[in-house]
Parts: sequence; C-alpha cells; structure tokens
Amino acid sequence: MLLLYNFIYILSWILYIAILLRVLSSWFTVVPGSLFFPVLKILYSITEPLLSPIRNLLPKTGMFDFSPLVAILLINLIQWFARFLI
Repeated sequence: MLLLYNFIYILSWILYIAILLRVLSSWFTVVPGSLFFPVLKILYSITEPLLSPIRNLLPKTGMFDFSPLVAILLINLIQWFARFLI
C-alpha cells in the first residue's frame, strides 16, 4: 500500500509542477524557433489532457483561465484522499 501511495504522491507532484510551469510560461512569448519551445510542447502535452476537460466544464470568463486552479485543487484533493484511504 505504501508503494501505491508513493506512486500517487509523486505523480500528483509532477502534475502540480507541470501545471505551475505552464501557468508561468503563459506570461511569456515563446516562438517556435526558441530554445524553450520543445520544453513548452512537452509541458502542454502533459497538462492539456487534464486541463481541457476542466476548461470545458467551467463557464467562460473572458481572458482568464481558471482550469489550472481547479486542477491544482483536484490534485490536492487526490493527495489528501490517498493519504487517508491508502
């Protein structure tokens, strides 16, 4: 059981960091020829499957995207459940 908890915990922290890096990267312009563009592509491929369904459920709020905030809250909830149920 401890192995399962550690797996869930590490995976959730990887997603948490990836979402935070994606939010921070959205503040900067990265062009396709840039050194960071491949990293940004990987970051989007990791986080988009999680953020896209959340974004579709939330009401449109103009230029603000609250899906990363909801995803981080869900990750924290999963970590909490994993701690007490496993």
